[in-house]
Amino acid sequence: MMLCPLGGDSGATYDPPVRIALVVPGGVDRSGTTRVIPALLSLIERLAWRHDVHVFALRQETAPGTWALLGATVHNLGVPTRGLPGSTLLRFGPRLAGLLSEFGPFDVVHAFWANAPALLAAVAARFHRLPLAVHVAGGELSALPEIGYGGWLHAHERWKTRLALRRAARVTAGSRFLRRLAAARGIAAEVVPLGADSTYFSPGPRSEGPPVRLLHAASLNAVKDQPTLLRAFRRVVDEEPHVHLDIAGEDTLGGAVPAEAERLGLAGHVAFHGFLPSDQLRPLYRKADLFVLSSRHEAQGAAVLEAASCGVPTVGTAVGLVADLAPEAAEAVPVGDDRALAGTILSLLRDAGRRRRMGEAAQTFALAHDADFTANAFERIYREIAAR
Repeated sequence: MMLCPLGGDSGATYDPPVRIALVVPGGVDRSGTTRVIPALLSLIERLAWRHDVHVFALRQETAPGTWALLGATVHNLGVPTRGLPGSTLLRFGPRLAGLLSEFGPFDVVHAFWANAPALLAAVAARFHRLPLAVHVAGGELSALPEIGYGGWLHAHERWKTRLALRRAARVTAGSRFLRRLAAARGIAAEVVPLGADSTYFSPGPRSEGPPVRLLHAASLNAVKDQPTLLRAFRRVVDEEPHVHLDIAGEDTLGGAVPAEAERLGLAGHVAFHGFLPSDQLRPLYRKADLFVLSSRHEAQGAAVLEAASCGVPTVGTAVGLVADLAPEAAEAVPVGDDRALAGTILSLLRDAGRRRRMGEAAQTFALAHDADFTANAFERIYREIAAR
């Protein structure tokens, strides 16, 4: 039988629906707008068009609960964020296995993040003799001791990840950058980016005149390294005083980043918007001339694909998809190098033709790896591992 892409032609032969159990840490709030991961919601929605999808969230809410979301059913386990080592596995592994039995039978279990979600999924999948897929989606394989970030820094986190991935029939990663890091840890992974909804994130009318707007969309935290971004932007403003920077993202650092902007004399050039749902973030993508990223690590960089889907190229550090797309569809500079970041931003702002070509190349990649692509890729993986 031929597997028809979601939304494909009606003359194709369809395989029967699959019963899918997705295990996630969160990102599936019942509101569908706040405390969500947009790319994950796009995937869930597309899978639920054709399949029976149940999402098992570890800690979306503090108490257990169940709700409908985008055609899927979400079951919140209410796993506490802290506990004695091994307590999460002992208490919630059996609970997840029980839920799989109660709402099953399932054909496949798919975990997102290769630490606690994947470990619990591995225990439950083994109990039910189900195939397991794991998507590495964050810092599980990274180690940045200078900021205390990365699962690979801690023996117990390395143990979780190794055990879960050893049980997985298929491991995926959101970028070639992350696949190389996985290979260095002895893990083979297939690249499947979590694509953006290209019907939603699309180009808008472009303003005439010189480029004036940069956009940075990310939580304010140490791994996103906004101080490097602000130092780079200070250099940009020194040469191009008309340029403005929009920063959208939840502040987890207690105001330290806005304070740094104030210290650098950028208060009149930077706007901090805080967390914005997708319907408020989309206009900022459409107005931006460049998307900028200063992260020390990215497993993928979902915002890079959202910007690209809107025709906006990225200048950023050589991590995640920025490293993958450079030099044709992005510009990558060394991590922490504010001088190189500023110089590359200025170069692209002053070269409209190159900026346009890079935006077109980025959009071509984003459309080829959009949310439909992701759903089709995972659907293929589900059928392959279930058949074995």
